[in-house]
Formats: sequence, C-alpha cells, structure tokens
Amino acid sequence: MNADLVLVHLYPDLLRTYGDRGNVLALVRRAEWRGFRVEVAPVSRGERVPPGAGIVLLGGGTDRDQEILGEDLVGRREELDAAATGGAVVVGICGGYQLLGRRYVAADGSAIDGLGLLDVVTEAAAGRMVGNVHARAWLDGRDFDLVGFENHGGRTRLGPAARPLASVPRGQGNNGLDGTEGAVQGAVLGTYLHGPVLPANPDFADALLARALARRLGGEPLAPLGDRLEHEALARARRRGR
Repeated sequence: MNADLVLVHLYPDLLRTYGDRGNVLALVRRAEWRGFRVEVAPVSRGERVPPGAGIVLLGGGTDRDQEILGEDLVGRREELDAAATGGAVVVGICGGYQLLGRRYVAADGSAIDGLGLLDVVTEAAAGRMVGNVHARAWLDGRDFDLVGFENHGGRTRLGPAARPLASVPRGQGNNGLDGTEGAVQGAVLGTYLHGPVLPANPDFADALLARALARRLGGEPLAPLGDRLEHEALARARRRGR
C-alpha cells in the first residue's frame, strides 16, 4: 500500500498500559474517514523506524518497562530526531512523555536517560497524582479543551526550550505546582493524559493529523467530520473533571 500516512507505534508490546492502541485507532480512523490511506508500523526493540513516518507514538508503561527499554530507546535519538526534522510528529503519553525528556529519576534515585527531544526532567516523588483532568490546550494557533485521566508518580518540570501543551484549571498536570500539563517542542509533544486520550479529544487528534499530513494537505485544513458524539462525550468528561 502506498500510504498517505505512516503511523509508527513504538514498543506496543511494552508501552501499552493505558489503552494506547486506542490512540492509534483514533488517528487511523479519523484519517481514513477523510480518504487518507494509513499504514500502522509497530516497532519494538531492535527494529528500525521505517522511512517516511508521519506520526511516532510512545505510550505509557511502568518504571520496570522504562528500565527495560532504556538502552534501546536512547539509541533511537538520532533516528527520532531525524524523523521529527523530516516532518513527523512525535507524541509521548505518560511514560512515553517522560522518556522523551532528558532524564527520569526513579524513586530509588536511579536515573534513566531519556531521548532529550523535550527539554523536561521528571523525578519520582511520594504520592501519585490520580484523577480526572480538564485542561485548556493551545497548538498551532488553535486552542481547545483537553480532558483525560492522570495517574503518575513523576513530577515533570519544563526547561526553557519547551512550552506547556496546556494549562490545568482542574487536575495536577505536570507537577501539581505550576498549573501546566504536557510539553511541546517543535514537532515533539508529550502529555500525561490517557484513558486513551485521543478518542476523547477529537480536536487534539486532528491537530496531530494536520501536522502529520501538512504536505498532503498543501495548506488546506482537514475536512470536518461529524463529531457530535465525540463532543458530547467531551462535555461529559469536562463535567467529571469538576
């Protein structure tokens, strides 16, 4: 198949704790409903990211999973940096978000080197941040509601090269202190929200697709979809966040 979009799912055998296959499915369906041909490429340890990737997704996993992946993932820095420079959108969710950063410090003090594609550092702390989140995101000149569920023990702080993906009027977000959620740095994005997050947030999913398909779109916006049910679900999720 000559695909319009190659969607790379990194480590689907390990980084899958929070239903991240649902994020893959949401992106595939929302692209296909608009007439685009999509190829999903699962990539695990020792395998290479295929050329021409449009989206690279890293899902959530346990501390143990992140330790297992550490060496293999760090070896992908140039590969993923080249993909992002070539037009791919790299998205990390929860554990994947932490691994996109410069470093993750576990509860026992051991440090796991990340990819360094996001200027963030995460440190594990006592007590987990758990609950529904209602955030307000801004991306590519558009702002939209962002809802999801967070469950993480890490406290993530952004360096000067990254900016927050969203502000958090309800929920803990990156660290429970500065009112931020997620991070954006060029073509690389991270968020703590899962559930999975993209089926519940069609505007976020479309923002990622618009970036990944920019060349195919030739400056035109994505065709609208009939998202009545999705937005009803989003409104209910916002009410839960209160």
